[in-house]
Amino acid sequence: MPELPEVHALARALESRLSGRVVERFQVFAFAALKTFDPPASALEGETIGVVARHGKFLDLGIGELHLLIHLARGGWIRWRDEVPQTPTGRPGKGPLAARLRLVGGGGIDITEAGTTKRLSLSVVPDPLEVPGVSRLGPDPLAEEFTEEVFADILAHSGRSQIKGVLRNQSVIAGIGNAYSDEILHVAKMSPFAPASMSPELVSRLYEAMRTTLQEAVERSDGLDATELKREKRAGMRVHGRTGEACPVCGDTVRQVRFSDSTLQYCPTCQTKGKPLADRVLSRLLK
Repeated sequence: MPELPEVHALARALESRLSGRVVERFQVFAFAALKTFDPPASALEGETIGVVARHGKFLDLGIGELHLLIHLARGGWIRWRDEVPQTPTGRPGKGPLAARLRLVGGGGIDITEAGTTKRLSLSVVPDPLEVPGVSRLGPDPLAEEFTEEVFADILAHSGRSQIKGVLRNQSVIAGIGNAYSDEILHVAKMSPFAPASMSPELVSRLYEAMRTTLQEAVERSDGLDATELKREKRAGMRVHGRTGEACPVCGDTVRQVRFSDSTLQYCPTCQTKGKPLADRVLSRLLK
């Protein structure tokens, strides 16, 4: 799933290609992905694209007086095309192609979603805050006003909630998902199941880990083409997606905890004082 650094890079890459261009046609093929109906998707046609922004994991294409909000979810992606076919190949809605935006003068983007679980969302709205997922977003962790004091207050109010879940909760902090929460906690040398309420020293350590991890990922991703972002994200991971490999810090074996629909990765030596965490799926099966 694209998270804050990748969505930031996508926004910058798309803006360089789309800003100032006029939409010739916007077609939605996966109709379940379109979450709004008024104004219609066709209202974007003939309008000029302005700023491309980011709200958490949402992309925001400003088109005329409207906004096209895109949440790529787990299997979504955006592909630039120098030449855009007039019609899709295959049956509309049956393949990965969810929507297509064609520009006057040539070129455009395909919005796709792989897999059978379809969670990608598209919204055409006058105001981004009309999209529930955007209006519920917590503060951006890289914003200047997101100070250590703000972070400490968030953690204090989260109480005994597990810290990984707090970092991933978009209503609490916007833009961090499964992968970067693993990376942040590894850098902070903190268990994913530690309580959110913690000492000032641990708050400072976690805040610094969060800011540096995300900022470094943004810097690595900035300027890359969309086709390179997934590879860059995987290459930059220390523990996430690296089960069975050696921790780059201490050399211990990276382990994982499986849940019903996701996994987390961690280093026992760096994060849990050498103690392996119970596999939640296996534990449930043995009950």
